[in-house]
Amino acid sequence: MSPGLARIAAKARQDPKLHFTSLAHHIEGERLWHNLCHVPRHTAPGSDGQTVDDLKQDFAAWSATTLRALHTQGYRPPPVRRTSIPKPGKRELRPLGVPCIGDRVLQRSVADVLAAIYEQDFLPCSFGGRPGVGAHHALATVHEVIAGKPVSWSYAADLRNFFGSLDHEWLLRFVQHRLGDPRLVCLIRRWLKAGVLEDGSIEPSEEGVPQGGSISVVLSNLYLHYVLDLWFERVVRPRLQGEAYLMRYIDDFVVCFQYRADAQRFEQALVKRLAKFALALEPTKTRLVAFGRFAERDAKRDGKRRETFTFLGFTLYCTRNRQGNFKVGWRTDKSRLRRSLAKCHQLLQIIRHEPLKEQAEQINQGLRGHYAYYGVAGNVGSLLGVYRHVERYWRTMLSSRSQKGYVRWKAFVAIKRR
Repeated sequence: MSPGLARIAAKARQDPKLHFTSLAHHIEGERLWHNLCHVPRHTAPGSDGQTVDDLKQDFAAWSATTLRALHTQGYRPPPVRRTSIPKPGKRELRPLGVPCIGDRVLQRSVADVLAAIYEQDFLPCSFGGRPGVGAHHALATVHEVIAGKPVSWSYAADLRNFFGSLDHEWLLRFVQHRLGDPRLVCLIRRWLKAGVLEDGSIEPSEEGVPQGGSISVVLSNLYLHYVLDLWFERVVRPRLQGEAYLMRYIDDFVVCFQYRADAQRFEQALVKRLAKFALALEPTKTRLVAFGRFAERDAKRDGKRRETFTFLGFTLYCTRNRQGNFKVGWRTDKSRLRRSLAKCHQLLQIIRHEPLKEQAEQINQGLRGHYAYYGVAGNVGSLLGVYRHVERYWRTMLSSRSQKGYVRWKAFVAIKRR
């Protein structure tokens, strides 16, 4: 964080109600260049067709024009190019927004300024899209709450089409609680209304945040900070009979309760609260389960099956450690496991005719990415299953390269060793 943004963060931390009326001067050429250098070189161009290399060559002229337009409120964001990609393991297509490179750099720069303010306001229960915390921190907090607090019920929920459903008027009202610089407020409003370019025609944006842009993460976190986090801490918790804890990662969240009656009251109030702000729950990913050390004891006593729930790609279940103490177990969710294996299948089918050394490098790169996320304590069985499956399928692909190219296991082991 630059000294200027550090001073802003200190002021925001000291005065939670401070209204910042002059912030645009913190977006300067040096910050734009820094964020441009962090954009991957082979990032897909947006609707203007400009690549990262093109923008670097023309950076001086582009940055001067962009900063002048920003300060005079004359900047007009180009529409976001929309493309559709297949959902892993499904026939449905997922819409993906591709902003222009220059617009992406400016969004990242504005997001840096907004994060300096709102990072002081966000509650500890929020983990997604924030520096220094991530999905593993959210999972560790869920384990800490369930294993160490007197909770017996877990409410796991997801929001339907969250990024595409945010109400612009409410979002701008939330932004203006802290942001009083008319230049940045105008810029954010134009980003929300920039529109989407698809099949040569521009569709207006009446709701939602710009997909694929850095600013959408900050704005979505800000939206749920007011809609869910503050409401839960200041309104819901004081009215419950027992203890309750919220853990949220972007639009996925888990709420742990001591009593079932509190959980049911919260569920009814949550539906009304979300509807007020144009949001809705995804029924297929929302459920209330008896979960925890007390729920496990009761299920064992009554001869019932212990329940599980899914959060951030993991299936959570009740188990015991070597000392016999309760703990939350983790294993890769079946749908995510199928998705990872389908991705590996697709990769191996594409690269099977490349040199063996290059194949091994690409396979290892994919496996390292899988292990980096799903490699948590207690999930080694799922990781070994993925390794063995990829190993067998790689041998199958090598055997299919020609009619007489069958690879026996002895030869395959020698290939792996080499």
